[in-house]
Amino acid sequence: MNNSINEEIALLLQNLGVEKSDINWGAQLTILAIILIITYLCTKAFRHIIIPIIHKITARTKAKWDDYLFNTEMMKAFSRMIPPIMLYALLPFALDQSPKLLEFTLKFCLIYLDIVTILLVGTFLNSLYNISSEHEKLRNRPLKGIYQMIKLITITIGIIILISILMDQDPTSILAGLGASAAVLMLIFKDSILGLVAGVQLSANDMLRPGDWITMTKYGADGYVIEVSLTTVKVQNFDKTITTIPPYALVSDSFQNWRGMRETGGRRIKRSVNIDMNTVHFCTPDEIQGFIDKGLIDKKTDINEKTVNLAIFRNYILNYLNNHPKVNKDLMIMVRQMQPASEGMPLEIYCFSDTPDWIPYEALQSEIFEHVMAMVQEFNLRIFQRPAGTDFKS
Repeated sequence: MNNSINEEIALLLQNLGVEKSDINWGAQLTILAIILIITYLCTKAFRHIIIPIIHKITARTKAKWDDYLFNTEMMKAFSRMIPPIMLYALLPFALDQSPKLLEFTLKFCLIYLDIVTILLVGTFLNSLYNISSEHEKLRNRPLKGIYQMIKLITITIGIIILISILMDQDPTSILAGLGASAAVLMLIFKDSILGLVAGVQLSANDMLRPGDWITMTKYGADGYVIEVSLTTVKVQNFDKTITTIPPYALVSDSFQNWRGMRETGGRRIKRSVNIDMNTVHFCTPDEIQGFIDKGLIDKKTDINEKTVNLAIFRNYILNYLNNHPKVNKDLMIMVRQMQPASEGMPLEIYCFSDTPDWIPYEALQSEIFEHVMAMVQEFNLRIFQRPAGTDFKS
């Protein structure tokens, strides 16, 4: 390609009456200046004419991916490749009388082209990450670590090519030499390699997404995942501190992900009150009549002389939960007795709120147990509580 360009320019000069052999340093500098001016004008034309046209075309399309793929940063990164390509193609004619200078300038153009290519690939990967962040199925995938690993591979290849240009050697021979030091490279990039493998496993198995609430006691993490990168997973705890966890630790160790709770639309309430077993007894006819008068017994409940006041209270709480507007009726609702202990008979309430949000959940849980503690006396029961100093005083 260079020879054809040289022949065309030489023919043009001959038509103008100038022989190539008569070109002196002044003429070479003039041609070099013309080449630089042409390169500059082409770069400016691309930035101020071509890029705005491309932006107008992408703005008219309904798709959003082209807005990210042909954004300003991407197009500027592409325009940086124009000068080294044009200079590499045109400089041989201007400096053909100076082989050493030509060799140096061409090598400089290749180095320049190698660097801007690395920057272009990095900008392209950033655009891909922005596109995936907007995609409905990909936005919650931890893809940042994978993009970072591709960037790292690109930079490594670019450095190898750069070294090969400076040393005038084939890049494959340099790669063969690096193969002997693979163990050292594995040690240097251990965290990055482990992070890449862990990131692929986390993404493939859908174990973790940005925005998930996770709990990992070993690392003191209890909050929302704000970033999943190649070497770290950042978790913002509820006290607004940031905990960083290596991605491979999430694969090798155990952690709790609360995403399922949010997807079901409810949050579990699982708490018990201890009933004083000395207050559990068969109901007398007067007690049963009192419960009926107060509306504490469901009409469908089978009542007889063997009915226990704790059973009536348990059925009352179950009906209360089933009729509570903030309790999720699509999930399990249960009131059960646990193993009796020295602290009394645990009566456990098991249900779900209608929202996974923390503040409404705590408000509902408090409301339920405040009602339970207030109503327990209506059934001639008492909540077990260790005696305090005021009890001995009375």
